[in-house]
Amino acid sequence: MATLRTRIAGEVDDATRRRAEYSSDASNYRVVPAAVVFPRSAEDVAATLDLGREHGLPITARGAGTSVAGNAIGPGLVLDFSRHLGRILELDPGSRTAVVQPGVVLGALQRAAAPHRLRFGPDPSTQDRCTLGGMIGNNACGPRAVAWGRTSDNVRSLRILDGTGKPRTLGDDLGAVPGLARLVTANLAVLRTELGRFDRQVSGFSLEHLLPERGHRLARAFVGTEGTCGLILDATVDLVPVPAATALAVLGYPDMPSAADDVPALLTAQPLAVEGIDARLVDVVRRHHGTVPDLPRGAGWLFVEMAGDTAAEALDRAAAVCRAAGAVDTRVLATGAESAALWRIRADGVGLSGRTRDGHPAWPGWEDAAVPQDRLGRYLREFEDLTREHGVDGLLYGHFGDGCVHVRLDLPIADAPTRFRAFLVDAATLVASHGGSMSGEHGDGRARSELLPLMYSPAALSAFAGFKDLFDPDGLLNPGVVVRPDAVDAHLRLAGVRSVPTAGGLALREDGGDLTTAVHRCVGIGKCRADNSAAGGFMCPSFLATRDEKDSTRGRARVLQEVLNGTLVTAGFDAPELAESLDLCLSCKACASDCPAGVDMAAYKSESLYRKYKGRRRPAAHYTLGRLPLWTRLGARAPALANTATGLAPVRRVALRLAGIDPRRDVPALAPQSFRKWWGRRGDSPSRGTEVLLWIDTFTDAFSPAVAKAAVALLEDAGYRVLVTERAACCGLTWISTGQLDGARRQLTATLDQLQPHVRAGRPIVGLEPSCTAVLRSDLLELLPDDPRSRLVATSTHTLAEFLTATVGPDGEPWSPPRLDGVCVVVQPHCHQHAVMGFEADRRLLERSGATITELAGCCGLAGNFGMERGHYDVSVAVAENALLPALRESGPDVVLLADGFSCRTQADQLAGRPGVHLAELLNEQAQRLISPLQDG
Repeated sequence: MATLRTRIAGEVDDATRRRAEYSSDASNYRVVPAAVVFPRSAEDVAATLDLGREHGLPITARGAGTSVAGNAIGPGLVLDFSRHLGRILELDPGSRTAVVQPGVVLGALQRAAAPHRLRFGPDPSTQDRCTLGGMIGNNACGPRAVAWGRTSDNVRSLRILDGTGKPRTLGDDLGAVPGLARLVTANLAVLRTELGRFDRQVSGFSLEHLLPERGHRLARAFVGTEGTCGLILDATVDLVPVPAATALAVLGYPDMPSAADDVPALLTAQPLAVEGIDARLVDVVRRHHGTVPDLPRGAGWLFVEMAGDTAAEALDRAAAVCRAAGAVDTRVLATGAESAALWRIRADGVGLSGRTRDGHPAWPGWEDAAVPQDRLGRYLREFEDLTREHGVDGLLYGHFGDGCVHVRLDLPIADAPTRFRAFLVDAATLVASHGGSMSGEHGDGRARSELLPLMYSPAALSAFAGFKDLFDPDGLLNPGVVVRPDAVDAHLRLAGVRSVPTAGGLALREDGGDLTTAVHRCVGIGKCRADNSAAGGFMCPSFLATRDEKDSTRGRARVLQEVLNGTLVTAGFDAPELAESLDLCLSCKACASDCPAGVDMAAYKSESLYRKYKGRRRPAAHYTLGRLPLWTRLGARAPALANTATGLAPVRRVALRLAGIDPRRDVPALAPQSFRKWWGRRGDSPSRGTEVLLWIDTFTDAFSPAVAKAAVALLEDAGYRVLVTERAACCGLTWISTGQLDGARRQLTATLDQLQPHVRAGRPIVGLEPSCTAVLRSDLLELLPDDPRSRLVATSTHTLAEFLTATVGPDGEPWSPPRLDGVCVVVQPHCHQHAVMGFEADRRLLERSGATITELAGCCGLAGNFGMERGHYDVSVAVAENALLPALRESGPDVVLLADGFSCRTQADQLAGRPGVHLAELLNEQAQRLISPLQDG
């Protein structure tokens, strides 16, 4: 590797942690590479290939690593094209073409083409992170392949390096590869009879494109070779016009096979897409997101997208589809927020289908089989019989317009690999009996290549091998895939994994109390590598700041899996690889809600730190920031003295260094008077209305008592009698984030003692600090699952917005917030609120107030103790640059920053000099402005 480092401008990383991160993709397979290479140029790619040839090291190309068939992992050098080779080299609206490097993310190409009313036709659900190189490797399709074809139908030419290191330009000339014309001539009968029988025949190589009647389209034949024939340097692809308008017909059927029976007739309407969705998958989405748009009656649905020159024409065409369909119920939706929400059900299916309806883990392996559309209904019925016979279950969805079915099954990979293999053999036999393809868009990879003899004749397999050998005679490129394949049950990631039960930390209730089950929730779909902020997503702030796989949720999960596996990362929870991996995790919890597989890296980090440091000395920041409430209470006894001490430069420098705090940070000032002191002098609430308990957390009490005072005023104006706990109590958040879970339990037990009389009396709890409120709603159940008070407190706890939007006045009308007409507000929701409670109630309240809202998506970057700790400042600022800081720079001085989180307000104040306000302060200030003129009058 030292030699390679001297030959290329890019990076070569053979560290154990990096190899762990790239040991798997989105498949069931694990192959540890010798090193990972991040090429910066075509010359780097060539030099890497040359070194591989010199030393007999296999070469595997990788884009976003979202392959579910295991075709983006390999034992030698893995080339990550996504890091540096992601430029759109040319976009020509006149010829409707683009020239792209292999690491270009499809979503980036779509955004670049959109101003010209153009787009790339295929659109897999991973389009916000998958790369064009990966799509070309797998012959990716997506929902709208019905109208615009597969990737192979949209590639004009390719520049590649073959396995010998020779550069080649592939277009429509067989002469570009010596010997190829002879191979085609010798296999004309096979190419005409066995290949290209229907659109989604992706298994094997698509050599039918080499036929003379198909134009000798060598570039198209190369598409779908899964990195086994060459390394892509750039690709010229076609773009298609974006329809002027679209509409969605939603058709309900008694079951999925009945929906499939209707597909051939629906295709005569020339739809853009025909997608199938099982009711059981919709139920999973509903549980995950809380709600889904209304669907027609049925247990299975088809989403049929129609285009038109106008919105009215598109709606008319969608209505015509409904009339012609054999559905039991239908709906027509114009393109908009509701139809987008329905499409998100489909997009999140790949992750959410990772659990069966009974909550068991479900896996890929047989996730994209395809059959001709007129056989689809019969195939689904027989497939149901097959899964029943093998005792497996899963959630169906897919591109029914192309005959392609996606399903993840609770295959017994971990405990019975032989049963896993037996199912795959029977499933392949079934799909072949229907003239289908084991893969309809993901490729064969390690998951299906060994089964190709069940689908193809020896002559066809020989043609595949002959094609590869012309490009890669030494078998260096992605070995074990398609030609001379590895066994389907070799290199299984889950085979032999050991259970790691809870050890006094978190309960891990949703994963049966097993840490191995929890971290293997990550199946590698890579949504954490995408910028989801446009859709309101917060995941993953550290990856968006560094663009390094190490700092993605997936990368961390892979390292944790290796820690528990123990064969690559061998030092357990003390491993430096794990410390490096978790270091830049902000514990923002965004993955807990945004990851379709339900990965909760904040919880896994807390559990890992707990296991590592239990009974041992901890870093200084754990004793300072991790036990901040204790120090805060001490300082609050003499806040002026504490503020003066921390403001003295010599004292500050020494204190911050000893405390493990970055010297570029300021210590937030304690308020002159805490809320509880003010409350003690004020006396009980004068109101005699319904009693409500206002939860006074440490941060609000000591640093922001004005927030609690404003909340008291608002609640009393709404007719409530406000109470607080008899004694101060803490939710233990800082203990949780630093893995001091025994201490967190003690804090929460004391808190339950304080809350018990109130919840038993039926009083609702209103929280003000989102992170502390989230602890009572979620972490409490993980830390004290057997205490019956925990569930009662969790269900009794509300955010201020949730509580006020549910408030009904004496007249029976909903509580009306003070009018904020003409007030412009930049809103920074707290990450923990986004993940646990959601922001919907706040959004409704602000909309009802008449405020003009700009709602940000993404973490502020401070994230509690994270941004304060030494070594995190630069990343903290970089995360703030994702959304918060640009929004503040673009807003005028009269624009209000609304941030309920104390850390969010602190970050904005320290980095931008912009103080923020809490929702309680914003509403109460406006209420007082409205009241004052009346009192003066």
